Amino acid sequence: MAAKPTSTMEKEQIFGMAEKEMEYRVELFNKLTHTCFNKCVEKRYKESELNMGENSCIDRCVSKYWQASD
Repeated sequence: MAAKPTSTMEKEQIFGMAEKEMEYRVELFNKLTHTCFNKCVEKRYKESELNMGENSCIDRCVSKYWQASD
């Protein structure tokens, strides 16, 4: 179990670090979504749902993106 922060400054530092981590994760997700969508989904929509090829492409793209960002 982690030690509890004792001072207000420690709490603010922990909160600031958590906030930065959340910003990083949101930015990573947004970049991943944008990159994989543009790569895998045709610009002219033919169907309301992703087809099998698009699904496979997105699965591979997301997998590679996560591996590269670790």
